[in-house]
Amino acid sequence: MRYIILIIFSMCFIPNSQAQLYEAGVFLGGSNFIGDIGSTTYISPQKPALGLMLKWNRSKRHSFRGSIIFTDLVGFDEDSSDPRRIERDYDFKNSIVEFSAGMEFTFLDFDLDSTDPQMTPYLYTGISTAKHNNSFFRNGIQISENTSSWAIGIPMVAGFKTTISDVFILAAEIGVRYTFSDEIDGSVPGKFTPSGVPGEPSSIVPFGNLNSNDWYVFSGITLTYTFGQKPCCY
Repeated sequence: MRYIILIIFSMCFIPNSQAQLYEAGVFLGGSNFIGDIGSTTYISPQKPALGLMLKWNRSKRHSFRGSIIFTDLVGFDEDSSDPRRIERDYDFKNSIVEFSAGMEFTFLDFDLDSTDPQMTPYLYTGISTAKHNNSFFRNGIQISENTSSWAIGIPMVAGFKTTISDVFILAAEIGVRYTFSDEIDGSVPGKFTPSGVPGEPSSIVPFGNLNSNDWYVFSGITLTYTFGQKPCCY
C-alpha cells in the first residue's frame, strides 16, 4: 500500500509541458461480489452499477482520477460451485456507495490535443472506501444491525479507451476491489448484542473463511467529456 501512495505523490512533481485537460463523465456497468456467500466467479455482473467520474490529465501517459459509484452487492449460495455453500443456501444483499481516488496509467501516448484518433490500454489503482450496512445471520436469515461501516480497499482496474469525437472518450474496463473488511456480506458481525445490553457477549458467531477478506468487481464502460484550455500551439 505504501508503494502505491509513494508513486502517486511522486508523479505529482513530474514536469508537465502539455495542456492540462479535464474529463467528466459517467460509469455504466454491473457489479459482483466475492466473499463468504455466493459464487466465487471473478467476473459475473449481477446488479447494475452507476457512477460519476472526474479526471485531471497531467500528461499523455498519466492522469489523476476520482469516482463515486453506487450499486447493490448480492450473493446467493445456490450460484456457487461449492457443494457446502449450496447445502447451506444463504443469500445476502447490501447497498454500497464507493469513493475512489488514484492514478491512471496508459500504455501508449494518449494525446488529447491531437486531431487523430487516440486509443490505448490503461491501468488504474489508488485507494477506495465503500460505505455499507452491517448485518448478521440468525438461522440462515440476514438481519440488519442498523449500523454502517466503511470498507477501505485497493482498486485494481484494467481497461481500454478511445476517442470517439473531438470531446468524447469511450472506455471499457474491469475493476477488482480488494478490501480490508470481511463484514460486507454479514459473515462477520459488528457490535451487535442480542439483548441490546451494551457489553453483553454476542451469541452470533462469524462463519466462512476468516482469513480471507471481501472482494467486489465493477465491469462496464465509461463515457467522458473533455474540457479545459488547450495550448495555442503544439
